[in-house]
Amino acid sequence: MLIEFTKMHGLGNDFMVIDLVTQRLDLTKDLVQLLGDRHLGIGFDQLLVVEPPMRPDVDFSYRIFNADGSEVEQCGNGARCFARFVQARKLSFKQRLRVETASGIISLTTDRYGWVEVDMGKPKFEPSEIPFTPRATTKIQNAYHLDVNGTPVQLYVANMGNPHAVIKVDNVLDADVEPWAKPSNRIPPFPTASMSALCK
Repeated sequence: MLIEFTKMHGLGNDFMVIDLVTQRLDLTKDLVQLLGDRHLGIGFDQLLVVEPPMRPDVDFSYRIFNADGSEVEQCGNGARCFARFVQARKLSFKQRLRVETASGIISLTTDRYGWVEVDMGKPKFEPSEIPFTPRATTKIQNAYHLDVNGTPVQLYVANMGNPHAVIKVDNVLDADVEPWAKPSNRIPPFPTASMSALCK
């Protein structure tokens, strides 16, 4: 099996990008896991897939897979790479693209210097839209206070197509978020995401 792909990164997130407009590939969970393996495969944070549009008012479909094979709804860093990839591969010469994702349609605009702006729509803040179930937490001035493995944490929640937990720190260079960001650290108020995804 021969697959043409491109490795890209956006703000430190690295991606494998595949054009499935001009080539065909049956993407199974096992195959995504193999490709995502940094020792036996290509290795990536996420696999970005460019597909033909499923509806007439968009230019492309955009699918995103984590290295564990799970499909996710959105990635802003990946979306900018998506736009650059589409132009570099000459799949489109448009400066503004409408792209369909699992979380809805997003707009990607490339300026004359090659910078890509992503309009991901309005953020959602209601707990049911994150999803976030703030049981056994308190909310003070829009911040939620909860206990993570014995450590008190104050955070803000939002959904930009994928769930985010924002933790305010005094200094981003020496903030100790590692204990909260372990991949195995599933936090009960976030039923579908781990803190590793939320702290990035």
